[in-house]
Amino acid sequence: MAKRPPITNRVRELREAHGQMSQAALAEIIGVTRQTVIAIEQGRYSPSLESAFRIARAFGVGVEDAFGWDDQAA
Repeated sequence: MAKRPPITNRVRELREAHGQMSQAALAEIIGVTRQTVIAIEQGRYSPSLESAFRIARAFGVGVEDAFGWDDQAA
């Protein structure tokens, strides 16, 4: 069984709470592809620190409100 990544995120939840923002719109705001946003939301990819800050700013929240560290998965 594959181990879950230790970094968790609320990106999809934040997008939906932010006027149903599309993955493409978020990708454009933070300067990545839609496929990268999909991978981040699915936990298959951890964004760079710069991208994490851009995501958090896009929603007006702190980085720790958008991302978390799951000690159980580490």
